[in-house]
Amino acid sequence: MIVMAIKTVKLADGREMPALGLGTWQLTGRRCEEAVKKALDMGYTHIDTAEIYGNHGEVGKGIKGFDRSKLFLVSKVWRDDLGYSSIEKACKKALKELGTDYLDLYLIHWPNDKFPIDETMKAMGRLVEDGLARSIGISNFNIRRTDEAARASPVPIATNQVEFHPYLYQKELLEFCRKSRIVLTAYSPVARGGILSDAVLNEVAGKYGKTTAQVSLRWLVQHGLVVIPKSGSDAHLRENMDIFGWRLSPADMKKIDSLGAGKRLIDPGFVDL
Repeated sequence: MIVMAIKTVKLADGREMPALGLGTWQLTGRRCEEAVKKALDMGYTHIDTAEIYGNHGEVGKGIKGFDRSKLFLVSKVWRDDLGYSSIEKACKKALKELGTDYLDLYLIHWPNDKFPIDETMKAMGRLVEDGLARSIGISNFNIRRTDEAARASPVPIATNQVEFHPYLYQKELLEFCRKSRIVLTAYSPVARGGILSDAVLNEVAGKYGKTTAQVSLRWLVQHGLVVIPKSGSDAHLRENMDIFGWRLSPADMKKIDSLGAGKRLIDPGFVDL
């Protein structure tokens, strides 16, 4: 298999973000450490984690020995820590656990109406000012919340990380973020495996000689999203890298667009999505 180089997307603050990363949700212990090492050895540079995942230490071990300047490390502050001083404290704790001096991107994991968005975004901006985070962003924010956060933020919001896959085509959110120069990052990009047996996707995959997972990821990056599929196996890590250097036709893109039946997998119930 010829693996293409991972492309990047331009962020509103001028920085570049790899369009493919390794998601580490539910990866813990030795399995997490080894997955991170294998991914980096293969050419990944973008690693996504979060405070609530409980794997900062393992991710830190996984990135040890690699050139930090070439990595794009992402973490997220939990929704209980969105006060001005709490955000800085949480970020510094994450940095210590990860064994790094800065994060390339730090996200608000979920919104929380207990904390004024102006105060929260001011604190996030301060992290950039102090060099603790190079870029900042949000996660699981709908259009209204994204607009409020963007208006309140003293620095550009780089990305909004949300659930996005062929069964949840959030077209309106995508269009809003595109106009606002906010890149969408897709988590659960293959719907936790739910799309793998889809007849339409299998038909498209056969046409291109690809897998259904590759077609789903290609559909996302072709819409301008960043994707962070989780994988612990060599085969899937390599397979996920092979989504560049080819394109889905406009007709096939529309065919996949039409699958978006609103099948949301993640709904914690504590926030409007």
